[in-house]
Amino acid sequence: MAVIGREVARSSWLPVGALLTAMLAFTSGASLAKRLFPVVGPEGTTALRLTIGALILAVLLRPWRVRLQARMWVPVLIYGLTISGMTLLYYMALKTLPIGLALAFQFTGPLSVAVLSSRRRVDFLWIAFAIGGLFLLAPHAAASPQINPVGAALALSAGACWAIYMLVGRRVGEVYGAASPALGVAVAAVVVLPIGLAHAGSALFQPQVLMTASLVALLSTVLPYSLEMFALRRLAPQTYGTLTSAEPAVGSMVGWLVLGEHLPLIQVCAIGLIIVASVGSTLTAARDRRNASAELALN
Repeated sequence: MAVIGREVARSSWLPVGALLTAMLAFTSGASLAKRLFPVVGPEGTTALRLTIGALILAVLLRPWRVRLQARMWVPVLIYGLTISGMTLLYYMALKTLPIGLALAFQFTGPLSVAVLSSRRRVDFLWIAFAIGGLFLLAPHAAASPQINPVGAALALSAGACWAIYMLVGRRVGEVYGAASPALGVAVAAVVVLPIGLAHAGSALFQPQVLMTASLVALLSTVLPYSLEMFALRRLAPQTYGTLTSAEPAVGSMVGWLVLGEHLPLIQVCAIGLIIVASVGSTLTAARDRRNASAELALN
């Protein structure tokens, strides 16, 4: 039974590690994406990121081998639409907000999923820590003259797309597995590419822009969506939602290191609360899975 417990613990930490790696890649890609905004704008950056990402995922995952079921057409389309909405709205918010603050507002989506899907008292403890961290992050930044209400509204809307993405993506992932991100990003690219072309035109095809956009696509699309799909299929919705509370913290740190977006002491305290929520949720999930496996072994 001890061997079973160790195996379950390892299987619990693997999707958690994948999710944390996805967050680091995503936020690093966002810092690069902001450098493209003066040239092609958020719309053009989104179009390039999703289109190049779709091509890379198509080569790696070969989604054409998947036979689409009639009952899954709508979920796949919604999955792709939420990816396009989440990406475009988030990048438009980044035009006026620091990375950490935009992610703090956007996180209201997965946080809502965590609250609505929680059943145990201890889950609400970790959610309380996450809310406390976001409370310290957002109000402090909101008091700054740099806050933009339109940017905040865009980030909140991206959070709503994120919540739908979590719920629908889990269903798509259960049916199509590793090929799911390729299907979703392909739909998203078809939706956003005309918007990017209309906004940026031929500037999208400048060699330097394409090189930077390719790196953004790798960091912010190929790696995150593939790793998140792996995690989504193995983590409960409330665990996934609470774990992603680390993303505003990761975003704040990357923004500070790469873009020089200042990290005041109050944000350091907020990051501490968010990390506690993430670690606590992880430990609780691992313990529950060990207990469930132990009970199964006894039966």
